[in-house]
Amino acid sequence: MGEFKVHRVRFFNYVPSGIRCVAYNNQSNRLAVSRTDGTVEIYNLSANYFQEKVGCEDGSVKLFQITPDKIQFERNFDRQKSRILSLSWHPSGTHIAAGSIDYISVFDVKSGSAVHKMIVDRQYMGVSKRKCIVWGVAFLSDGTIISVDSAGKVQFWDSATGTLVKSHLIANADVQSIAVADQEDSFVVGTAEGTVFHFQLVPVTSNSSEKQWVRTKPFQHHTHDVRTVAHSPTALISGGTDTHLVFRPLMEKVEVKNYDAALRKITFPHRCLISCSKKRQLLLFQFAHHLELWRLGSTVATGKNGDTLPLSKNADHLLHLKTKGPENIICSCISPCGSWIAYSTVSRFFLYRLNYEHDNISLKRVSKMPAFLRSALQILFSEDSTKLFVASNQGALHIVQLSGGSFKHLHAFQPQSGTVEAMCLLAVSPDGNWLAASGTSAGVHVYNVKQLKLHCTVPAYNFPVTAMAIAPNTNNLVIAHSDQQVFEYSIPDKQYTDWSRTVQKQGFHHLWLQRDTPITHISFHPKRPMHILLHDAYMFCIIDKSLPLPNDKTLLYNPFPPTNESDVIRRRTAHAFKISKIYKPLLFMDLLDERTLVAVERPLDDIIAQLPPPIKKKKFGT
Repeated sequence: MGEFKVHRVRFFNYVPSGIRCVAYNNQSNRLAVSRTDGTVEIYNLSANYFQEKVGCEDGSVKLFQITPDKIQFERNFDRQKSRILSLSWHPSGTHIAAGSIDYISVFDVKSGSAVHKMIVDRQYMGVSKRKCIVWGVAFLSDGTIISVDSAGKVQFWDSATGTLVKSHLIANADVQSIAVADQEDSFVVGTAEGTVFHFQLVPVTSNSSEKQWVRTKPFQHHTHDVRTVAHSPTALISGGTDTHLVFRPLMEKVEVKNYDAALRKITFPHRCLISCSKKRQLLLFQFAHHLELWRLGSTVATGKNGDTLPLSKNADHLLHLKTKGPENIICSCISPCGSWIAYSTVSRFFLYRLNYEHDNISLKRVSKMPAFLRSALQILFSEDSTKLFVASNQGALHIVQLSGGSFKHLHAFQPQSGTVEAMCLLAVSPDGNWLAASGTSAGVHVYNVKQLKLHCTVPAYNFPVTAMAIAPNTNNLVIAHSDQQVFEYSIPDKQYTDWSRTVQKQGFHHLWLQRDTPITHISFHPKRPMHILLHDAYMFCIIDKSLPLPNDKTLLYNPFPPTNESDVIRRRTAHAFKISKIYKPLLFMDLLDERTLVAVERPLDDIIAQLPPPIKKKKFGT
């Protein structure tokens, strides 16, 4: 892999927001995730679970009519005395069940009137609680309403008569969420103890046509409250306070026992929250509502391979830049020279000029930004820091010239005809002549920056792009997709390179393809044109294109025999993939110079330490 001095950074104090709500769509096989900081994420489950795009409090239920061009309020339903905490439509659309404090209401949609009010039992372990909160309801086709509540119960109600049919006490704490399979033969609930329970509708006896709901499988994949659950045809999905999004496959529903059958935990976003100024050794960290600028520490010590060197100068926290208003930061970037910072929220774009004097730093905002730069999905500076590339949420790509403390709009590439998708990934060549842009489903478009025109479009591929970069000198575009395929495309020749064709003919190692976290960053060594550097959250890899690809009989993660073997044997067994799993979870890694790497890690224990304490379970005998 070669010897590098590595800055091992662990002061990015990032804590993912807890998960508040999830919703699964069977037609598109996508999952929407809402977090406690107000962000909404869309996961494409068909694309290797890739993250494609980073009620009322007044006691009433409101009905809205959705049309192609607007959302229109229609009416309030009968107002209740307490808050509405959960809702579920009957599949026919004629009735709605609403969970409140101490009762469940059934509304007639046409009239807006409550036709039933079912009082829930406050009893918990033989003791009457002060109140019982109905955290979730599910309305089935046969009129059954399933409720989950703060008394640890799952209850079944007859909506026609408004009576309780059956009750299950399943937890010593709140049952907070419920989701039902489309076939209504299975449902899943989550508890405040971090447990997920699976219920299935099974025959009463082996030859009986009569069926009953039975709790079949408990799962403990969370440390804290499971605030929300979803049920896909092949998996149970859960999320909550511990920030993990968990996919637990239903093995009886998975046809092929491959990596789709494995348990998945998604903790970190599938996009980069960190940018780097190599010239000034700076890192810009993106949080939900602020940015932090840090200068890396340094050392004058020397040592042998594997040694940890003491710092002669500690890392410096130079800047804390807080956003104005409640909107989250969508994207951010620092220029390679370290003199510019740009970031965008949902509705505003900000550009700042930085000045350095000894150990002091001053910041000046560029005012009077044009209206078309109202919001961006991705921001990128050119290598020489003279141009800023902005992918707007309307689909246009803007080129801005930077000079001194001012800017000038040079050009806007408009979306291709017939498309409205915005570009969410950008890559610019080191010479500044080429700009590559990719959306979640469209192909990769390559633009000639000098001539200000579309140069070519990379052939479409079925899986979205997770990372891409343009190599120096060759201007080869390296693209990583969510199914772990990596392509190399020659921009000057408008075709895949010979190496890329060889890779596709032979195929990647099966262990490489079975990785469940996407590649989020690609870079290149300035003095080694045959090397491609890339990483996901759990490995850093250098692909040496001069060496043969590993086949499935080769050890992917141990490419070299022991050092006491002869050079002939070492060369015979060496292959193109040099992989390190030392740094993890790895949020960012890049070359600062030809001998120095920076690696930003975020250990899970550090995140857990900042979460509220979980509910303590009483153990047997205590």
